[in-house]
Order: sequence, then structure tokens, then C-alpha cells
Amino acid sequence: MKIKTLIIGAGAAGLHCAAFAGAAGPTLVIDHAKRAGEKIRISGGGRCNFTNLHTRAANFISANPHFAKSALARYTPWDFISLIGGHGLTYHEKTLGQLFCDQKSGAIIQVLLDEAQGSGADIWLNTELKSLSTEAEGDGNGNGNGYRALVVRDGQAVTISAENVVVATGGKSIPKMGATGLGYDMARQFGLPLIDTRPGLVPFTFAGDVRDQMARRSGLSAQARVSAGGKVFAEGLLFTHRGLSGPSLLQVSSYWQIGETLGIDFAPKQKIGAVLTAAKRQNPSQKLAKALSALLPASVLSFLIDAPLLDASLQTLSQSTIETLAQQIHACTLRPAGTEGYRTAEVTVGGVDTNALSSQTMAAKAHPGLYFIGEVVDVTGWLGGYNFQWAWASAAAAGRAIVSGP
Repeated sequence: MKIKTLIIGAGAAGLHCAAFAGAAGPTLVIDHAKRAGEKIRISGGGRCNFTNLHTRAANFISANPHFAKSALARYTPWDFISLIGGHGLTYHEKTLGQLFCDQKSGAIIQVLLDEAQGSGADIWLNTELKSLSTEAEGDGNGNGNGYRALVVRDGQAVTISAENVVVATGGKSIPKMGATGLGYDMARQFGLPLIDTRPGLVPFTFAGDVRDQMARRSGLSAQARVSAGGKVFAEGLLFTHRGLSGPSLLQVSSYWQIGETLGIDFAPKQKIGAVLTAAKRQNPSQKLAKALSALLPASVLSFLIDAPLLDASLQTLSQSTIETLAQQIHACTLRPAGTEGYRTAEVTVGGVDTNALSSQTMAAKAHPGLYFIGEVVDVTGWLGGYNFQWAWASAAAAGRAIVSGP
């Protein structure tokens, strides 16, 4: 069969791209999954944190920090807000510009499906890509433009000729939902360089006694200021059975490298040294645990400070000891054993090197008609709707380029 555009991947980026590309001619979206948009379905606790009002290139990690600017500027959060509003969906802002759908995540998926199919695009699920080549390779004679794909659908092999191919396969994150490295394999096949990948927005794991202590506090949350890889995030922290999670930890995980330490301020809005010095002067017989009880949960205090010291009266604490205590709370240093990996990572950091792509169209510079969009590209957003906005923006850039033509 001959079509205008083949889109590989029926996730956020692939479906949104189809809504644009369909205007250029016959468009087909394929995916090996049983249902489209499965990552959308589980996002935001089932409500889909579909964008962030504060989106800008600085909220993304990339070897080229400027690459995302063009696409993000030409398709903004308000463009997607307008799209879902036209379908009767409503939303609310939680914190830090994060927008969530008032309806279930499935409503966002339905909008994407309706828009894609409304543009004339077909969607084939349970379809496996077996091979992809240029038409010149495919006919064996060096003739023809475009690409040739062999897919298997319902046990039947189908050969597809397409002028354009859009790779929207996502990254390696959450393999139980079907994530693979297929997009990276296709990039290598066509000679596009890759930036090394690693799990991002992922909980940390610890070992030994530290892990045991954290496991005993599993479910306990606190506000914290966490630093790693030169970045600092002040949001929630959560103890887990294996280590630490929560927004602040997930955020820095995308910057953290194996072997590095985490810096954690467990009382970012307080000055512990000053608080204890004043408390010692006003109530010297008060126990340390009592003096700090209004600032930190008892379980956090017992994680940071030894029990005998917590039971000591303030009058027994020297100024040097008070300063050491403040350091333990404000500048706790922990070395993770690792992270939970792609199994629970929300995103994949790294991917197709942006130097090989046009920032205007997302097309491969060396291969006309071949596009890479969404998570497969070396553009990774912060937690809070940024990665969805990159999916929408990069998809729109590629789709519009396909419609406007070379």
C-alpha cells in the first residue's frame, strides 16, 4: 500500500502528529500495543498532567539546550488547552503551573484519536514493524524516493510505501507498558548519532542500614530542598521501601549520575541553628526533640539525629553541637545505590542527537522525509507536564512540515 505518511508509535506525540499530517494525504499510525496512548492513561494519577503553563526551554535537559525553543514557541500550552477545550474538556491547575484534566486521562486520549481520525489518518494497533528501509534500498535498484516498511498485522505481512516516516516510539521507560529501544535502533540504522540514555524522573534506591531506615519510614513525606548534578529542586520528598521518591527527588534524578551524592535540606524554610539557639536561651531544660517537633516530623528527626542526642536537654548542647545539628538537617548528604531504573522511570534522558535534526521541522538533516519526535529525541522535560508539552510541540512541528512540503 502507498501512503503519504507513516507514523510509528501511537502515543502522545504520534497521535498528535497524525492530526496535522493527515491534511497532507493518506496517513497511517502503527503501534505494537493493544491500546493507543497507554502512558497517557496512567499519567497524573489517571487525570493526565497534560502541560505546564511555565513551559520554556530552560525546563528541558538536552545536549543542545536551545534546540527545543523553536517548536515550543510555535506550539504553546495554550494551543493544546484550546484543542481540548474545543472537545468540551476542562482542567485545573495544581501547583507550579501544572495543568490536570478534570476528566479522566482517557478523555485526552479520545481527543487525540478523534483529531487524528478526523484528519483522515488510520490507526493500526497490534501491528509490529519488521523492517524499514529507503525505497531505493527496497527495490534493489537504487530507484525511488521515500521509505518502505514491512509490518505484520493480524498475522498478515503488509508492505507500506511512504513518502514520510515519523518515529514517535518514545523511550525505554516503563517496559511493562511496551516501551522498547526501537526508535534508537532506527536512528542507528540511518546513521543518526545518539546521546547516551538513562532513566529520568525515577525514584532512588539505597543499600544497607540506610535503606532499612528508609523502609521503616515508607510513606512518610516532607518538604525538602534537594540538589544533584548542579540542580536544586524544592518540592516534596517521600520515603519508600527501597529509598527516596517524591517530586524533588524525581526532578534531580534526571540530572544525577551514578556514584554522585544527593544534598538534602530537610528544613528549607527554617534556620535550625538560630531556632535552637533561641530555644536554648528561652527554655534550656527543653529536650532537643521537643524543640524541633514543630519543624520536622519525629520520624524524620530520628532518621537524621541519634536517639540519645534527641533526648538531650538544650542546655547540654554546645554552640558547636547546635551548628553540627543544623548542618545535619540543612545539608544532609546521601549516596544512593542507584535508581529504580527504566522499570518505574517516567522518562528517558538522552536519545537522538538533536544536531542531526532540524529544530524547525524535526526532520533528519541527512534523510528527507524522516522525522523524530517526542521522547525518542534528546529533549527531556522536568516533572509537571513539560514532557507532554514537548510531545505536542514536536509533533506539531513535524506534522506542519509534512503538510507544507519540502
